[in-house]
Amino acid sequence: MPIITSKYKAPLLFQNGHWASIYPSVFRSIKGIQTTRERITTPDNDFLDLDWSKKGQDKLILVLHGLEGDASRPYVQGMMKLFNQHGYDGVGMNFRGCSGEMNRTLQMYHSGEIRDVSFVLEHIGEQYNYKEIVLIGFSLGGSITLNYVGRKGATVHPLLKKAIAVSTPIDLVKSATGLDEGKFNNSVYVRRFLKKLNEKVAIKEAQFPGTFDVKAIQQHTTFYGFDDAVTAKVHGFANALDYYTKASSLPFLGNISIPTYILSAKNDSFLSDPSYPYAIAATNPNIYLEVPEKGGHVGFPQFGKNEIYYAEERALGKKKEIISHNIIPFLLSLD
Repeated sequence: MPIITSKYKAPLLFQNGHWASIYPSVFRSIKGIQTTRERITTPDNDFLDLDWSKKGQDKLILVLHGLEGDASRPYVQGMMKLFNQHGYDGVGMNFRGCSGEMNRTLQMYHSGEIRDVSFVLEHIGEQYNYKEIVLIGFSLGGSITLNYVGRKGATVHPLLKKAIAVSTPIDLVKSATGLDEGKFNNSVYVRRFLKKLNEKVAIKEAQFPGTFDVKAIQQHTTFYGFDDAVTAKVHGFANALDYYTKASSLPFLGNISIPTYILSAKNDSFLSDPSYPYAIAATNPNIYLEVPEKGGHVGFPQFGKNEIYYAEERALGKKKEIISHNIIPFLLSLD
């Protein structure tokens, strides 16, 4: 399908990618949405917390948050609020250890882990009467989204009709290297994430004594070092490089069999060149790629749109936009 010519124009205040990324995370607040929590037990006797915004609709969006986020993040709630207003229920999936209570098992979550989202889709299909599900992921959640639809191919859950990935690192090897090497001065993000991750390692060590050398792990200043010592060890990878290689969604994009929209800004400092899969999008009729010049990472703020951000606007879609791009509805036409 065609590469979409983006119409996003970043406001003057948000021309800088870092500010476009930081402002929504720190200052954005979503009002007028209430959620209720459902806890489900996984096959390995762990639990997942699902935060629901139900409006009695027969269509649903399932939203996946980013690294060390949760379903209360503004980008998750903003997406659910907009879809609630247009005929959809919404549910935010909290990854293991991200809902405010540490999970029971040693394993938590990572960029290529699709077993939990598969289980959630099965749970929803069995327990609820939805006719259609749309999977929406941000950043690491976008990686899980693309891994799911790419690895599953034609065997995705039958209710899943569309997928959307925003600000997604598609090649983890180069994206992790770019972050650690200070691409666009990313050190502030790396330090922030590692602080939160190290706090969880300490909790896990208390749960499973003798598993981690917490002090040694806290000395790491790069994602590679942390993932080599923790993520790879916990989830059965040989090392960080093995994890990044096997958890990248890039090799599986060609298998995607449902309409999948990928939105990533050129000035997203978390992404490397392979995370803009122009060649694959040009050959797979189910992939729709939009790459605005600006937008930052999980940003895309805009004014004069009733506090609706561009990623939300594009995920919901408008019939006139679909027609103008000569695209069969990969976005959600309000028919």
